[in-house]
Amino acid sequence: MRFQDRRQAGQALAERLRALRDEGALPDPVVLALPRGGVAVAREVARELGAPLDVLVVRKIGAPFHEEYGIGAIAGDDDPLYDERALRRLGLTEAELAPVVARERAEVRRREERYRQGRPAPDVRGRTVIVVDDGLATGSTARAALRALRRRGPGRLVLAVPVGAPEAAELMRAEADEVVCLHRPAAFQAVGLWYDDFEQLTDGDVLDALHGGRPAHHRPGE
Repeated sequence: MRFQDRRQAGQALAERLRALRDEGALPDPVVLALPRGGVAVAREVARELGAPLDVLVVRKIGAPFHEEYGIGAIAGDDDPLYDERALRRLGLTEAELAPVVARERAEVRRREERYRQGRPAPDVRGRTVIVVDDGLATGSTARAALRALRRRGPGRLVLAVPVGAPEAAELMRAEADEVVCLHRPAAFQAVGLWYDDFEQLTDGDVLDALHGGRPAHHRPGE
């Protein structure tokens, strides 16, 4: 299973979630996207379910010598959530990562302010919260998001992604009440490999998706 782009992946994911809604498994839903890429997927889900759409900003904590190598994640004002095995393997301490955490926390706040434009975070108490991203690799950002949300008292917590690494998807079952992952390829490697178009989105794309503008990612003629 491959996806043309995030929009098409979101439509496929929305079909699966609509079936759950029709079974009564998703009462009073609110959709929270993990920006940036998750917003384009989540927009289709929220539209299909007739649910409000908002964001939960989570930032990966990368190794100092290789920022793309995620060893943890941070959501809001929560403490960082680390992959303890990765820290031991790399010989890193939390104290050594303090500058990275400070930088990523500042970016979380910047994005929250820009995306919400003064709106408060949605009240999720007692509601079905559907956390949507464009894929699940290590699961570090999803885990941070789910734990941050769990403390806010949702009635039901659902993680929904079009594609994910099988091991990561299985691990998320300990964090969410339900995990919806359309495709779990054994030879996963990376999220972007399962999309024909995996162009990186901008803050402007996120704002357009959240506030009713053009679909992210828009091209002339669409």
